[in-house]
Amino acid sequence: MEKDLDRVVEEIISTPNVKGCLVADHQGLCLAAKGTAHVDSAGIIVAVSEQACKIEPNLKPPTVCLETDKKQCLIQRHGTITGAIFKQKD
Repeated sequence: MEKDLDRVVEEIISTPNVKGCLVADHQGLCLAAKGTAHVDSAGIIVAVSEQACKIEPNLKPPTVCLETDKKQCLIQRHGTITGAIFKQKD
């Protein structure tokens, strides 16, 4: 499983404009981090996703987009795993 996760993270990080990628479990434990993604942000990313899920609890987990003028962070939860992709805007 670890090799599969590393392969997926490598594939994501090689996408144009992607500068970082992080994957965490439901407890906020970082399973993988690459690029500008920092291991210490795993708990916060999971917490943001959990709070967003409370807005519409009967729907599938939403994708959260945090933006600045130059950067974007996309957070998506799937089951017990949460991922974040950090992008540089064009």
